[in-house]
Amino acid sequence: MDMATEHESVELVGDELVGNIARAALFAALMGAGSYVSFPNPVSPIPVTMQVLVVFLAGIFLGPIWGGGSIALYLAAGGLGAPVFAGGSAGLAPLVGPTAGYLWAYPVAAVIVGLVVHGGVDIGDYRVSTARLVGAMVAGTVVVYAFGTLGFAYVQSVGLESAFWTASAAFIPAEAFKIAAAVGIVRSDAIAAQ
Repeated sequence: MDMATEHESVELVGDELVGNIARAALFAALMGAGSYVSFPNPVSPIPVTMQVLVVFLAGIFLGPIWGGGSIALYLAAGGLGAPVFAGGSAGLAPLVGPTAGYLWAYPVAAVIVGLVVHGGVDIGDYRVSTARLVGAMVAGTVVVYAFGTLGFAYVQSVGLESAFWTASAAFIPAEAFKIAAAVGIVRSDAIAAQ
């Protein structure tokens, strides 16, 4: 047997790993793009962004490991200087500022969403019941709100009740919209055909 022939059949990195890395990078990029889509919140100084929607979708489509990893990759990119945080900010300041709690919550929330949707760490079929999808995203939202409230209270030196109303309750209508949008995306004919 010729040496060249032997080496041609060696696969150094599996197709599945390459695909997962590419999807994780895509969702990290989508998180960055989601930070640029922001709307002022009339009852809070913190703007509404589309990032939580991306967190939901990362957990649903990539599962807990790769979904959480994709969001952690986003945080690493922003921390290293890529302008991917809200308002195009970057560096370590956003990771310790008033909205840092949300940022640190995002990978945890993606893991939670993925665990609930897939029923564990292995990636299964994300086309589960609507109740399970919504339950997963509500659980992810609770994580984001908890981290966001605690982080805001600590950095701004305000009480938990005040922080809750400013950093969490003010976003409930927006989160309900994002949950509905995520269900629509998961249930869309284009996604279902994949």
